Amino acid sequence: MSIRGNLLALVRGDGQADRVVPRSGQSARLTLATSAAMAFLAVFAMALSTASGRLADRWSDALAQSSTIRISAPAAEVEAQTWAVLTLLEQTPGVQSARALSDEDQQALLAPWFGPDLPLDDLPIPRLVEIVETPEGYDSDGLRQRLAAEAPGAVLDDHDRWRRPLAEAAGRLRLLGGLALVLILGATAAMVTLAAQSALSANEQVVRVMRLVGARDSYIASAFVRRFTIRTLTGAGVGTLLGLLAVAMLPSARDTAALLTGLSFSGASWFWPLIIPPLAAATAFVATRVAAFRTLKGLK
Repeated sequence: MSIRGNLLALVRGDGQADRVVPRSGQSARLTLATSAAMAFLAVFAMALSTASGRLADRWSDALAQSSTIRISAPAAEVEAQTWAVLTLLEQTPGVQSARALSDEDQQALLAPWFGPDLPLDDLPIPRLVEIVETPEGYDSDGLRQRLAAEAPGAVLDDHDRWRRPLAEAAGRLRLLGGLALVLILGATAAMVTLAAQSALSANEQVVRVMRLVGARDSYIASAFVRRFTIRTLTGAGVGTLLGLLAVAMLPSARDTAALLTGLSFSGASWFWPLIIPPLAAATAFVATRVAAFRTLKGLK
């Protein structure tokens, strides 16, 4: 029987052929438990990939149109160089706005690391100027040259060294999520194959009797393919549902500012895990079909 025939048999079913496959037993429990566990892990792999990639993208976007100028100069020259930098930025194409951070702003930035009572007057902390770019951006090399001439103590940081690793991290995390899903499907195929082979071997006498009355191997194999595909689909559906419930119960990024919060889906990405049960069923269909014909060939 062709793969198309197996698909039709899977949809229609055959009561007589289904009696060949035991409805309960070790192979049935193994298939259901394995597919549920693997689907549960697949949901978390997708959630981790989606959330991590979303976080890296958000950080990268936040840095994409902003930059900073750090002014390190003697105390008597800081104010003069700050005004020189701000005047230069007003004349620079591609700069939407610029402002010098006040002592309160800088203290708020350093508070998470050094506490709210940091004595800024006693520390040689450089003055920071925040730049917001237009969508077109500015010429960073030209701006650095002008800063070197008019404000020698000013250093431009366009956040490129931060933005590039974050963009690369987003792509790698998504790749790792896809790789994890492939490995999970591979493990599911291996366990379903073992369960199908065990069920066929346990029913060797029934298979021989069916052959004696004229049943073909394709007819016998279709029964195992149908039963194990449905079991895998059922187990994966339960595992996916439990995984989604577990992910929904995790703390959201709104509840805390910790880095590892927000491990969840967002918007339409909640529908992505729904592809896990069909993928698991398709994997079981192919694995069971191969295992069934191989085992039946060995029983001759």
